[in-house]
Amino acid sequence: MRTMTIQEADKHFIHTYNRSVVFTKGEGMYLYDDQGKKYLDMGAGIAVSALGYSNEEFKQALKDQIDDLIHISNLYYTKPAIKAAELICNVSGMDRVFFTNSGAEAIEGAIKLARKYAFNKNPQSKGEVIAMDHSFHGRTMGALSVTGTKHYREAFEPLIGGVSFATYNDLESVKALVTDETCAILLETLQGEGGIHPATPEFIKGLRTLCDEKDIALIFDEIQCGMGRTGKMYTYQHYGVTPDILTTAKALGCGVPVGAFAATEKYAVAMVPGDHGTTYGGNPLATAAICEVFHQYDKLHILDHVNEIAPYLTEKLETLAEAHPDKVKEVRGLGLMQGMELTIPAGDVVAKALQAGVVLISAGTNIIRFVPPLIVEKEHIDKMINVLDDVLSE
Repeated sequence: MRTMTIQEADKHFIHTYNRSVVFTKGEGMYLYDDQGKKYLDMGAGIAVSALGYSNEEFKQALKDQIDDLIHISNLYYTKPAIKAAELICNVSGMDRVFFTNSGAEAIEGAIKLARKYAFNKNPQSKGEVIAMDHSFHGRTMGALSVTGTKHYREAFEPLIGGVSFATYNDLESVKALVTDETCAILLETLQGEGGIHPATPEFIKGLRTLCDEKDIALIFDEIQCGMGRTGKMYTYQHYGVTPDILTTAKALGCGVPVGAFAATEKYAVAMVPGDHGTTYGGNPLATAAICEVFHQYDKLHILDHVNEIAPYLTEKLETLAEAHPDKVKEVRGLGLMQGMELTIPAGDVVAKALQAGVVLISAGTNIIRFVPPLIVEKEHIDKMINVLDDVLSE
C-alpha cells in the first residue's frame, strides 16, 4: 500500500524517477524503510556508499567538521581541501585537482580543461572530442553531449558541438575519427550504464600511444568504476596506463556530494584564474568526507577485501547463470562491478528482488548491475543469490 509520504512526494517532485520505497535509515549493508522493513543493499546508492551505512568514524569526522566550518568560498584555502587534494594525487598519479559537486560537473571541467589546453596551442582550435558509443557521463549539457546513447541526448539538442562517437574497444574506429582538431578522447575504463563492459588492455594501451603521438588529452571517467571498486583505487591502474585527465566522484565522498577532476601538470597549468570556478565544490565538509573515506579505506583494507571477495561474487553469479540459461545470457565485469545480461526485462527482476528485501539496480533495459558496498561479505552475496534464484525460477 502506498503511504501518504509517497503520495505527497508524487505531487511535488518532477517525475524523473520511478520511486517506490521510502528509506529512513541504514546500517552496515542494510537499509530500512518507513515501515521498518529491512533490505540488503547491493546497489550502494549507485556505487556511492562504499563504506556501507552508519560507519561511526565517518559520521564523527563529518560532525567534527560541521562544528568547525561547513563552507567558505574558494577564494581561500582550507585544511581539509589541501589534504584531500594531496590524497587524490597520491593514489591517482595526477598532479593537480579541482573539486566539484558531482561527477557530471567533473566531466564538464575535464572537457573545458582539454579545450583550454588546445586553445593555448592554437586559438583557432575547434576543440573536438571523441567519446564512445553506449557511454554515460552525466545529465548536464556538456556531459550529455559526450554520452554515447542517443535517446538520452535527442530531446535536449542542440548540445555542444565537435563531439563524435567511436566504438568501445575498437581502436581503429577511434583512429578513423581523429583529426587535427581533436583535443580529447574520453571514455569510461569500465562502462557502467552502457552495460558493464570492461576495456581491453589493447584498447587502453593503444589509446595512450595514440594520444601521445597526436598530443591529445586522454580522459578517463572513473566516476563509477573508481575508488577501489575493481580492486585498484582506479580501474586504469589494472592496465599500467595513466590518463592526462581523470574524473572521480560517487564513492569519493561515500554519500557526501563531491567530485573532482584531476590532471597531470602538463594539462593542469592550462587553466588560470577566471577559467573555471565553483561555489560549493571542495568546501570543508565535502573534503573532510574525502579525507575520512581514504582513512577508512586504509584502516579497513578495502582494496584487499575487494580483491578477496570479488571472485566469490563472480563465481556465484556465473553459477546462477548456468542454472538459468534461458534467462541469463552473460555475466561480465571487474571486481565488485559486475553485470548480468538477461533475456527478460531487468526492471521486472529488480522489482521482485526489492519485494523480497534485496536492493538491486539495472543498467539499460536488460542488465542487472551489481555494485554493492565494498564491505560486502560472502553471507550477503549468498542471500542475494538465493533471492535472485527464486525470482528467476518464477
